[in-house]
Amino acid sequence: MAQARYRNRPTSNGGCGCPIIVEGRKDRIALHSLSFTGPIEQVNRGWDQSKFVTYIYEKYGLINKVDQGPSVILLMDWDRTGGRLQRTLGDRMKSFGMRIDEQIRMELIRAMKPEGKTVESLGAHSDKLTVYVDEFDPNGSED
Repeated sequence: MAQARYRNRPTSNGGCGCPIIVEGRKDRIALHSLSFTGPIEQVNRGWDQSKFVTYIYEKYGLINKVDQGPSVILLMDWDRTGGRLQRTLGDRMKSFGMRIDEQIRMELIRAMKPEGKTVESLGAHSDKLTVYVDEFDPNGSED
């Protein structure tokens, strides 16, 4: 999570400005509670998937211009619906040639299995998780 938070930071704060794509508003709030300060894009905004993927492609491109890494971090819930959405969006973005980072989702699936199956559930654990994320974050928390 520390690497994802670091990459998500705005470039003015030493990060890469890499957006994190989540399902909805509560997911965005949970990430903010973990000191994610960069762009967070919500899938659930009333658009169909084709329009959303095109918007992400046009706004963020194929790769991140700062660190030459993946252009977006895709973080859907780790329940059945989130898994389907992760695959569908990931496949559509890859068909544009976009590089996407799915590592944080895989780590959270392993680490949070008994505690929750959603990004939203991370907010309830933010006090405990932030300590560990700050410990491994090369620049620490911005707060």
